[in-house]
Amino acid sequence: MHNTRTHRFLAAAVMAFLLVATPRPAHAASKEIIELQTQVQQLLDMMQRLQSTLDSRFGVIQHLAEQTADNANQVTATVNALQLKLNTQSEASSGKLDAVSGQMQSLNDSIDELKSRVAKMDKAVQEMQAQVQTLQAPPPPVAAPGADASAPGTPASAAPAANAQNAPAPPLQETFQAGVRDYNAAKYDLAVSEFQDVVHFYPLDDLSGQAEFYLGEIAYKRLSFSDAIKAYNAVLEGFSGSPKAPAAQLHKGFALLQMKDKIKRDAGIHELRLLIQRHPQTPEATQARSKLNGMGVSVTGSGK
Repeated sequence: MHNTRTHRFLAAAVMAFLLVATPRPAHAASKEIIELQTQVQQLLDMMQRLQSTLDSRFGVIQHLAEQTADNANQVTATVNALQLKLNTQSEASSGKLDAVSGQMQSLNDSIDELKSRVAKMDKAVQEMQAQVQTLQAPPPPVAAPGADASAPGTPASAAPAANAQNAPAPPLQETFQAGVRDYNAAKYDLAVSEFQDVVHFYPLDDLSGQAEFYLGEIAYKRLSFSDAIKAYNAVLEGFSGSPKAPAAQLHKGFALLQMKDKIKRDAGIHELRLLIQRHPQTPEATQARSKLNGMGVSVTGSGK
């Protein structure tokens, strides 16, 4: 639009010049006409210079606009590349954290399994030692036929003890299942007897660990929290690979919290945090997080 106005103005000036420069009679020529022609020529020169200046400045502005657009494109490309790099690094960091978490979980599982094996070996050694002591013990004196069983020199509990040692072991699966049925039916005294048989006669079997868990559950229901904690510890120390281990650690933490003692409370919080660390994806870990959050306690141990 600016160039159009300039061209129109130049055309008008040229027409004025031509009119002034048209030959006239000699008597019409005068000093004023000559001056007018000079002014017109000066005006044309000024218009040409102005046009040249405008063209030059327009070219500079256009060049600057192009440079600005190029710079904006470069900045956009740089930002996009930086964002992509940050996303890549974030994904890599997340992947590394997941890998480290998985390695820690595997390490904890391996340690638990090793502890379980050591505990089982210890129990086996204790059982062997007990058998050796029994074999090395001198035999009881043989009573004469018709002699009184309560005669001097014959312990009153010798016969029942011998019968108890020689009692046959009950079937493992049937005894354990009977204990579970009686537990579910709230026949706790009978269930305790059956679970104790499993633990006594089959101390190294995995079902013995589950029997210990149920013994802990019965003690917990009876509000005997110290006995419950002992049973849960038997699961965690001797059968850390048991499917009942997460629940045993959760309920151990709950039992400690129920004892209304500052030291026990701290120990219970520690057990719940340890459960979350060892078994983070289990329902028991979810319950532990909920319990700690409800108490206003940090799940990670970074605060009270």
